[in-house]
Amino acid sequence: MVTSNQAPTLSAESQAQIDRELAKYPADQRRSALMSALRIAQVEHRWLSNELIAVVADYVGVPPIAAMEVATFYNMFDMKPVGKHKITVCTNLPCALSGGYQAADYLKQKLGIGFNETTADGKFTLKEGECMGACGYAPVLLVNNHSMCNHMTPDAIDKKLAELE
Repeated sequence: MVTSNQAPTLSAESQAQIDRELAKYPADQRRSALMSALRIAQVEHRWLSNELIAVVADYVGVPPIAAMEVATFYNMFDMKPVGKHKITVCTNLPCALSGGYQAADYLKQKLGIGFNETTADGKFTLKEGECMGACGYAPVLLVNNHSMCNHMTPDAIDKKLAELE
């Protein structure tokens, strides 16, 4: 993890994971592993600072701007600190028609924060998300970019929040 006066680093475990991703591509196509490498770094550090993006770029062997382009294009990458649990609510049309905004409003009330805010204790960040490809299971939430939760009624949201505490 990064301390205030220390440049970010990748742990040996993260480097090994990135090496596995790099091995999937020809040597002249290392850039193809950037999304995975950035995801691995974000899992370790919880967000991607400009310095960490440069470290990942150096490790992968691409220019820092190439890594920055990927990190800033995809909304799965967090360019500023987020809470321990980032909850993304789909509000695209199918989810919106099936309770996405109600789920978002319930989370806002329950957590006492709005979109793009983090609870005072640092446990939760709430995000509004684009289509997650699970329209038939709406409303859906994505927790920490990895765990899809569907049919998120107020009771289901309460249960999920209790699990994350």
